[in-house]
Amino acid sequence: MIRYNLRCAKGHSFESWFQSSAAYESQEKRKLVSCPACGSVKVERAIMAPQIVSKKGREAAVPAPAEAPTAEATAQGSTPLLMAQERELRAKIKELRDHIVKNADNVGERFPNEARKMHYGDIEHRPIYGEASPEEARSLIDEGVEVSPLPVLPDDRN
Repeated sequence: MIRYNLRCAKGHSFESWFQSSAAYESQEKRKLVSCPACGSVKVERAIMAPQIVSKKGREAAVPAPAEAPTAEATAQGSTPLLMAQERELRAKIKELRDHIVKNADNVGERFPNEARKMHYGDIEHRPIYGEASPEEARSLIDEGVEVSPLPVLPDDRN
């Protein structure tokens, strides 16, 4: 997985995860990458700081923040930075899930078949989401079908 900081033509900044840089380029070319704030599909990659981890620190690596802490996070001086980053990450994951649910068709258990039909050109491409077992997802990936799991928040499991 690769995370890109993105910016739309209207100047909104956001980030998104992709299976690979090729997956990002393919989705961008098909106008599937859009700004969550305004819906613009004119999106470009923004400058990012690389994450460099030593061999000793790989197990406990924490990604470097993309931006400086907000004034709100600084004002909450008693809140550890990690908790602020976790809240921000959870909010972004929820925003991503809400965007997908709002803008894509839920095909349920038909997801693997629908994704294959789109990949092979049997039906028109459209945004979908649904259910697939880990084996079905691996099979789709092995076939070159671009799929990504919807992130699950701890609150979703309760």
